Amino acid sequence: MLIKNDKVNEVYGITDREKQRIMDYLQGAVYCWCKNRPNEWFSVRDFLGGDNYDWHETPLIVLYEKHILKGKDETNAINAAGKDAGWLLKKVIAEDQRHFDTKKEDLIRKYKWV
Repeated sequence: MLIKNDKVNEVYGITDREKQRIMDYLQGAVYCWCKNRPNEWFSVRDFLGGDNYDWHETPLIVLYEKHILKGKDETNAINAAGKDAGWLLKKVIAEDQRHFDTKKEDLIRKYKWV
């Protein structure tokens, strides 16, 4: 649950089942982060960027494929899929029973369990 009343956008172009699988995957990442790094801010990039940039064999690959099918080149598809993943993370946190603070820092949405 977000402490601040903040807008959560919907992600379209994937099935409800695909969306739920992605949200379950992200919720697992959030719980792992909160257990191992309490009091630290996190963003979707912490879970899905850097060493975790390859989404093949994860539920998130459908976000990238959706944008490729729309005719976007690889770079634009990656960026758009990352934004979709960010909105789904925000939805996961907004629906969670625990309380999270949020802030925007250098155009990146961050969260912290409080």
